[in-house]
Amino acid sequence: MRYLSDKAKSTKNFNKKAPEHKKIGDLADHFTTCSRLGRYLTVMDGSRFVISDDFRDGPMGNTAAAAIAAIYSKDPLVSFAALLPLGRQGADASLTRERYERLFTLIESQALDDGVIKAANHIVLSNFRDSEISAIEAELGDKISPARLRYRAFLDIVKQVMDGRISSTSFLEEFREFTRIVAGKLDFGIYSFCLDRIFASSRISTKIKKLLAVEILEYPPLVRRELFTNLFAYPGQDRELINFSKGLIMAELDPKLVVEIELLENLKCQRVTVQEINESVLVGKK
Repeated sequence: MRYLSDKAKSTKNFNKKAPEHKKIGDLADHFTTCSRLGRYLTVMDGSRFVISDDFRDGPMGNTAAAAIAAIYSKDPLVSFAALLPLGRQGADASLTRERYERLFTLIESQALDDGVIKAANHIVLSNFRDSEISAIEAELGDKISPARLRYRAFLDIVKQVMDGRISSTSFLEEFREFTRIVAGKLDFGIYSFCLDRIFASSRISTKIKKLLAVEILEYPPLVRRELFTNLFAYPGQDRELINFSKGLIMAELDPKLVVEIELLENLKCQRVTVQEINESVLVGKK
């Protein structure tokens, strides 16, 4: 699991002038921890993943957290969304414009997503002009809206399979098509929530859930790790499905990837702490 460089501290220190709000550092620290573990960002209690809507009304609590999200979020939609309130703060903060320019330079130099790098550069060059920030926001909306419409259409397919109105083969074809269309255009948190509900539903057969587990096995490692561990950590999950999925992972994946999945499962189930995971990784490097 990948560690952040010490440069991340500069974004966390951005809000040092407001010590009266103790939780200001907490969310930034939490996002940093998610990134160090090579994860998508989650809300503070880990109950769900952060989605772009969380930044619609502001920087989700504080500037430092938004900056870390813009730089290190594995979901580029969240990165873009986190950038927008920062740009608007820069436009309003005439006395601290230089600080925001430095922050956006930092985002340009460290952001994981090329689109975010270009957008940050554009915002600075436009002198934090609101019309330019609104144009970037509209571009984000144009990307998200069709994917969310497709998501709502897919929910009807899920209802049909719950009602026994379509076969497992037809459902699997619909799922593959849905995933292909929304990949990179739908917030990972929304996609994950959809999968969680399918795996948790008693009205969907174990056979269909096993077929979905086989599909997930072919996903990129980060996505696969989050989705499988969500399945394993869900309270009251079908033991047959868990055993099947774990057998699949053991048989098909490299042992190092299996260990990463096991560590994250234990973290989500609160059987280990982040510190214990860090220590195990450090021991493995000696």
